[in-house]
Amino acid sequence: MFKKISFFLILFFTSFWGHSQNVELSPLSKISLLTVGTGEDLAAKFGHSAIRIQDPTLGIDEVYGYGTYDFEDPNFYLNFTRGKLSYTISRIPFKYFDYSYQQEKRWIIEQALDLNLQQRTAIVAFLEHNLLPENKKYKYDFLFDNCATRIPLVFEKTLGSSFKFDYGYLENKLTFRELIRLKLNPNTWSNFGIDLALGSVIDRKATPYEHLFLPIYVYEQMKHTTLDGKPIVKKESVLLNIPEQEDHSLIFLTPVFWLSLLLVLVSFITYTDYKNFRRNKWLDFSLFLVTGLAGVLILFLWFGTDHLATKANFNSLWAFAPNIIIAFIMIKKEIPTWLITYIIFLTLLLGITCILWMFKIQVFSILLVIVLLALAIRFLFLIYYFKSKHPSKK
Repeated sequence: MFKKISFFLILFFTSFWGHSQNVELSPLSKISLLTVGTGEDLAAKFGHSAIRIQDPTLGIDEVYGYGTYDFEDPNFYLNFTRGKLSYTISRIPFKYFDYSYQQEKRWIIEQALDLNLQQRTAIVAFLEHNLLPENKKYKYDFLFDNCATRIPLVFEKTLGSSFKFDYGYLENKLTFRELIRLKLNPNTWSNFGIDLALGSVIDRKATPYEHLFLPIYVYEQMKHTTLDGKPIVKKESVLLNIPEQEDHSLIFLTPVFWLSLLLVLVSFITYTDYKNFRRNKWLDFSLFLVTGLAGVLILFLWFGTDHLATKANFNSLWAFAPNIIIAFIMIKKEIPTWLITYIIFLTLLLGITCILWMFKIQVFSILLVIVLLALAIRFLFLIYYFKSKHPSKK
């Protein structure tokens, strides 16, 4: 709670911090790249990148960062969900930047850049121009336009063709999903939820430049970047030396625990139903309702939002949206005979999901194995049960 309060205080302070007029930097001015480690919250799991401007002659020590929410944006939560939320660039004094990450227990590494006065002035002018009310808002994209991707753009636009990346250090090129998973524990609800929400579009290999959507890759890339043929990073310093926090979630709070419990419950009830030749209507209602609701959400993220990463999501095969309607048929004592064909179709969709996974058309959460197994057990039983009650459908 304290972290959130301090964050809002910083935003409150900066909202009254006026834009500086055009400033001619002194020869003692310095520009550096700040890279921040991961935090506990999901939004902080991928780190942060920002640009620090120092000029002891003018008494300036401020940090420019992209990816700030505008809490006054109308329909904030709706726009956030639909991928239509405007993000902004912000500027805060370094002491507040440093203090906030001390509270969040996140490390900060500074890379001092070898720039002449003209180049430093051009960068500050560019950032200040971005801070103008008519320029500060932009449409955020998690993969292609975030706090990290904007940093290389600043340097590319201000330093010109003499600013060059060397991608030779990047031995293994990863997919977007592999990059996202670097800092996520697979046995967490956040990682499970991300794998459910993001589609097959993130299972392609990212280009070397596209790796820069993660702050840690911007940091690594700057060590292999030249300006006028010379390394642009002249010095590296650790400003906050705080080890990254390990995830110590209690086992009964993890998805593997609850999904395994679901599998045991479905297996036990299905075995009991099989022995007694009966059907637990409420188990069927629950499975169909939950998978239907999940399917509706996945389709909404696919077709109803501007998020690029949620497109072509084949989780919609096992989380089948029409199940939300079928759930209410499943609580009836007598079911229509066509429902047998429908459940056979659902079982085939489970198989197709596995094939897509096998050929890496879409890589699913490893925990999905538990869900698919539970659904397969129940669907196969329902096919047997309904066919036995309706012999003509054999």
